[in-house]
Amino acid sequence: MNRMKNLFTLLTLLLWTLVACSNDSAADEKPGSGGTDIPAGNLPMQNVARAIELIDNAVECYFTGTGMAMSRYYNPYTGNRSSELGSVWMYTSSIEAVNAAMKAMKTGQAKGETALYDSHFNRYKELLTQLYDNLEYYAGTFTLTSYTQTKQWTVYGVNRGNDKGAAQVEGILNVYDDQMWLVRELLESYHITGEQRYLEKAEYLMEYVLDGWDCTLDEQGNPLGGITWGPGYLTKHSCSNGPIVSPLVWLHEIYKGKSDEVTYGYVAADNSRKLRTEKKSDYYLGFAKAVYDWQKKYLLRPDGVYDDMMGGYDSPDIKYVTIDGERYRTGSKLRDRVGPAITYNSGTMLSGAADLLRATGDAAYRTDLAELTDNSFAYFAKPDATKPGCYTFDISGFCNWFNGVLMRGYVDAYSAHTVAASCIEAFQNNLDYAYENYQYKHMLPTNLLVGWNKAERTKNNVEGMFTFAFAAEYAVLANYEWSKK
Repeated sequence: MNRMKNLFTLLTLLLWTLVACSNDSAADEKPGSGGTDIPAGNLPMQNVARAIELIDNAVECYFTGTGMAMSRYYNPYTGNRSSELGSVWMYTSSIEAVNAAMKAMKTGQAKGETALYDSHFNRYKELLTQLYDNLEYYAGTFTLTSYTQTKQWTVYGVNRGNDKGAAQVEGILNVYDDQMWLVRELLESYHITGEQRYLEKAEYLMEYVLDGWDCTLDEQGNPLGGITWGPGYLTKHSCSNGPIVSPLVWLHEIYKGKSDEVTYGYVAADNSRKLRTEKKSDYYLGFAKAVYDWQKKYLLRPDGVYDDMMGGYDSPDIKYVTIDGERYRTGSKLRDRVGPAITYNSGTMLSGAADLLRATGDAAYRTDLAELTDNSFAYFAKPDATKPGCYTFDISGFCNWFNGVLMRGYVDAYSAHTVAASCIEAFQNNLDYAYENYQYKHMLPTNLLVGWNKAERTKNNVEGMFTFAFAAEYAVLANYEWSKK
């Protein structure tokens, strides 16, 4: 990041803080404008400006040191950040927000709205580089025996290590969904910047994720399918399957019409392990369909939304078999669909259906996304439950971030099912209500419709990933508004 711009940002924040502290009640009642003059009625530009405002402040508040260690919580009323660090998933939310903002800036530039692109794009491109460089504090190396091979991998652990490349990643200390969210963001970064290193890293992590696909065979000779939560788990989750569908389609589109090939292992009818080579475009699209079909078959509920996971197994231990002198993991035959339904599990399948529809033209995906849009909004959005005229979404646990994934699913579904517009509007209204009534020191409260705890201000800790989620939502909404024009 440019040193002078860093200094300017810091001085601006310090000045704003001094003014706010001198009249704290006024700051509560009259939220700041974000420091950007946007013409009245220009909703997409306003959305991008607010995303930038939230991101810039979050970088100052949640990250420390040249290694950008990310505190999990920050309280704008006390100025305290937690000693607890964010997991790699939480850290990735910052990359997600920066990607979304940069994408919106590029869209704005293409629409003739160049001011925010000219002022911030290169600065954010450098910030993105820094975030990826320091992501390596979560990286580690281990050897994994999977369904078709034993191989050494360098992947990302749940927890941050003391040095780059030194994180613990064996067993349950890494999970496939964390790699999936990174694959998604790496591909977004590749599309935004054109930098080949992002594509190469995305494909490497994709290879690791697909190595977790259960390709062992059932009694009828069909692959069991599904990706376990991680290499140390037996259960197969919505969150470890749905998020990879869209990135698989994107990779298919990148390689469509090209001769690039990939070689991968599979289980033959005689239970031996074989290798197969095919074009990357076919390989990625085939897996996108297979993962989507597996999740729809096993985790779609009768009420039309997606449950959490498949569980229920005879032994809690991962088992192995030796074939032709080599050791392999055996499959997980699971029997129980387990809840609850969570917004992001439906959101990833919405996005997946929209991307598969674009790639294949298969009308079945259009039907799926239309039904899932309608069913998920009816299930998750509660009208007038907190504030008249607004829809309330569950915000317990990590739901603030989960809800953003659902919103993105609606945005992806919109072109094929315009009814999604009313679903998207609910998110825009909630963000704007919070910004216009509760924005404090360039932050939004965890509860967008209720606001801050004024009685006990020490209880206003905000998860870093929620702040970045709100920023990402604003940026995605900007792209959506421009797409309608």
